[in-house]
Amino acid sequence: MPRPHKRRRVRGKPNSSYFKPAGIRLVDLNEIELSLSEFEAIRLVDLNEVSQTEAGAKMQISQSTLSRILSSGRKNIADAIVNGKAIKIENLKDLDGGCEY
Repeated sequence: MPRPHKRRRVRGKPNSSYFKPAGIRLVDLNEIELSLSEFEAIRLVDLNEVSQTEAGAKMQISQSTLSRILSSGRKNIADAIVNGKAIKIENLKDLDGGCEY
């Protein structure tokens, strides 16, 4: 039996739910999905320049879990940029200034 999923705190809210290459219709693109955890990890570490230890504490997860989430999110973003895919941020409607899930 797997361990129960630990709730994660997400405080940042993206301004839009999709990002795509210019000049190509969304219906013509493959898309990758960026989880809220990946979004929040990238926002804290890469944008706000918070240490991974502090970011993990803010999200209420361990630093090693944050590192795995951050790596996955960066890989997804790189895939979208290099291969011309759209990026969809999941569960955007669930955020009202911050949430736990």
